[in-house]
Amino acid sequence: MANKRDYYEVLGVNRNSSQEELKKSYRKLALKYHPDKNPGNKKAEEKFKEAAEAYAVLSDPQKRSQYDHFGHSLGGGGFSGFGGFDDIFSNFGDIFEDFFDIESIFGGGTRGRSRGSRSRRGSDLQYKLSISFEESASGKETNIKVPRYETCTQCKGDGTAPGSSKVQCPQCHGTGQIRVSQGFFSIARTCNICGGSGTKISKPCPDCKGEGRVPRERKINIKIPAGVDNGSRLKISGEGEAGVGGGPRGNLYVYIEVKPHPYFRREDDHIICEKEISFTQAALGAEVEVPTLDGRAKLKIPAGTQSGKLFRLSGKGMPNLRGYGRGDQYVRINVVVPTRLTEEEKKLLRQFAALRKENVENIETKSFFDRVKKGFK
Repeated sequence: MANKRDYYEVLGVNRNSSQEELKKSYRKLALKYHPDKNPGNKKAEEKFKEAAEAYAVLSDPQKRSQYDHFGHSLGGGGFSGFGGFDDIFSNFGDIFEDFFDIESIFGGGTRGRSRGSRSRRGSDLQYKLSISFEESASGKETNIKVPRYETCTQCKGDGTAPGSSKVQCPQCHGTGQIRVSQGFFSIARTCNICGGSGTKISKPCPDCKGEGRVPRERKINIKIPAGVDNGSRLKISGEGEAGVGGGPRGNLYVYIEVKPHPYFRREDDHIICEKEISFTQAALGAEVEVPTLDGRAKLKIPAGTQSGKLFRLSGKGMPNLRGYGRGDQYVRINVVVPTRLTEEEKKLLRQFAALRKENVENIETKSFFDRVKKGFK
């Protein structure tokens, strides 16, 4: 584990590289270090496997995110390597199909994708949904409208006009590939006419123009669980783009944006709020009302409470997403000192100060020059 090179370094890309840049870099390395170009070269074989393993992780968004956070350790789990060439080609048939004829190199047709099949999984989609703080606590069921590609109902995704059918590609003669010889090394490239399907649409569907998909706006019902936080991601399987050539749909990922609350602030499953009380309530004690997610609750303030004191309301916080009950609500007390007093209030406070033998000299009655003189003594 410790001797493994950084996957980004292996592929010669930076950490912000797009999937297309990763794929392009990997193709170059795979072609350079392929065993058929380097017979008997163990070092080239190892570099070939190393590049394949790096691409396996970085081409998968979830694995890439885990690798960016935990490196090779994956939070203790680690990434598995490749046991041999069967493992490599079973994972990267779509990559090598573009420039290798797998059958001619290894014999047989068990590795990579079979010829004539160009079905492709639909793209994943992302949707940002904004909800209120209260909705994140209680959960919510709602409908969202998502623009996406749907399978064409006219041709059922086939791409051909009614009454017509696909014909054999005149360039590759149905193989889906065109062979190019480069010295001793034979490369089979995907046919640029049929895209590797081996067939050609003679009469495209008028609705989808031969694409097999049409843009539509789809209404999707989603259930937001109670306890979701800002930045939470919900996966809606099979609600992404329609696949090409009969391929499966992608997924829809809904990213939750929780609006800030004017009173509550969240920390994990707990919520924190502030409550202002007067200095007489703090000194003598009181019972005050505070808002909670379930309504208003009574909170007893003991005599002598200081500003900044935290009180806990057990089980009044956010629901735990995994079902482990609810967090707590913490109320921070702010003791407010009055800024404007009547003469009667001042008189009473001076009497109170006298009883406690506290100096409350009223500097307001002194002139500016008296205060300056006192400052130089």
